[in-house]
Amino acid sequence: MVKEQSRTLRKFLLSADLCIVTISFFIGYVIRAGIESTGFYKVLSLNVYIGLLPVLLFIWGLLLYYFGMYKRVGLRQISEVVIITIKTALLGFVLFGSYVFVLHLQEQVTRLMIGIIFTLSTVLIISEKIVFIAIFRHVSKMGISFKGALFTFRSILIVGTGKRAATFIDLIDNNPQWGIKIIGLIDIDKNKKGKEIDGYRVLGVFDDIPDIIHNNIVDEIVFIVPRSWLNKIDDIMHFCESEGLAIHLATDFFELKMLKAKQTDLHGFPLLTFEGATYKLEHLFIKRIFDFTASSIALILFAPVFLLVAVLIKSTSEGPVLFKQKRCSVYGRQFTFYKFRTMVIDAESRLKEILEFNEMDGPVFKMTNDPRITTIGKLLRKYSLDELPQLWNVFKGDMSLVGPRPPLPSEVEKYDNWQRRKLSMRPGITCLWQISGRSDIADFTEWMKLDLEYIDNWSLWLDFKILLKTVPVVLLARGAK
Repeated sequence: MVKEQSRTLRKFLLSADLCIVTISFFIGYVIRAGIESTGFYKVLSLNVYIGLLPVLLFIWGLLLYYFGMYKRVGLRQISEVVIITIKTALLGFVLFGSYVFVLHLQEQVTRLMIGIIFTLSTVLIISEKIVFIAIFRHVSKMGISFKGALFTFRSILIVGTGKRAATFIDLIDNNPQWGIKIIGLIDIDKNKKGKEIDGYRVLGVFDDIPDIIHNNIVDEIVFIVPRSWLNKIDDIMHFCESEGLAIHLATDFFELKMLKAKQTDLHGFPLLTFEGATYKLEHLFIKRIFDFTASSIALILFAPVFLLVAVLIKSTSEGPVLFKQKRCSVYGRQFTFYKFRTMVIDAESRLKEILEFNEMDGPVFKMTNDPRITTIGKLLRKYSLDELPQLWNVFKGDMSLVGPRPPLPSEVEKYDNWQRRKLSMRPGITCLWQISGRSDIADFTEWMKLDLEYIDNWSLWLDFKILLKTVPVVLLARGAK
């Protein structure tokens, strides 16, 4: 509906802006070629300069998108457009100039030529945006509808009069820039015919829809009906289909707060899917590639550290170098978890003796000055060196660099239902808990909320920020207890 139109409009605006940059580029070349006649500079053939054009277009397109030129289309402040364009031009000038410098083309592509291209592009893009904003505002006030054109202002008929329909009406009324006009409502109850809901009349019942469509301008029909109506709207939807009308069916039948709905298709079988942020498959693939690459490099670079720590552990206490334990991964899958051993070999059997000193609420044990920790173990924990073997878990795919800490199966058995959502994400070496003062967090519920906050807001950018913030946490020895 609005999303598809906005996407098309964004593509049009981006294409228009890149056309302007292309025109400015050729104007800059013509001026540069004219200067050649003075004998001051050496100019190359146009074919050589055209090789720089894709780089120029990439820089402009990327920066305009990054600074938010295409986040909103239609009604926006001219000052906002000017600021975005100028920021793009200044940073783009530096980037493109640096690229030219690296290629040693300063004599052929002078700062004057680059300045002309970027100045002209800035002026023309700002002018284009001012004209576009003026046209959009004018057409929006007129309420014109022309299907299939750049601006598509549509008249819609809403089937449904409940709270969800009222919420939808408020959304439309509060966003006039969308260009959607509501002509009226339809209800199943004949007694509601002629009544007004949020300023819009109930035009009739289901049987009246054909006449309403034929006697009014209706571009699309929106069904915002309760689940109990679904078996009653089949004939109406087939009728709308035969009329060539676009049909929208509101799918917020369930008040789900974390999962988002999307339409999917399984070999021709339509499915309505509810999923969270962790189902961004393309981003998850990139995350896995990064984990594999980074862990591979880290395992090689830290090989001397592995050897040194192994010698220290073996020479200061009895027992194996590595501590192995079963932990839970995605949706309860179990894997072997590795750490450098920091406790005495009978630590597990001695846990019952010190359970009364647990400083954490919930099914997790944490204790300051745990007597089971070895001397070298305290040092390893202080600088998080005991976590290094988990790079092997990351390499294998059991874990990720960033993600909720992997719990024990015995801990998972004690989770409340809402806490089990932690298992919907691949566990990691570091997460929000690690960078949020983990040594000071004694509330297990708070810890879980941090993990769920990460899952609900997950993105590649969030992972990157967590990795950056983890570095000072480790270097400043704000490690685990």
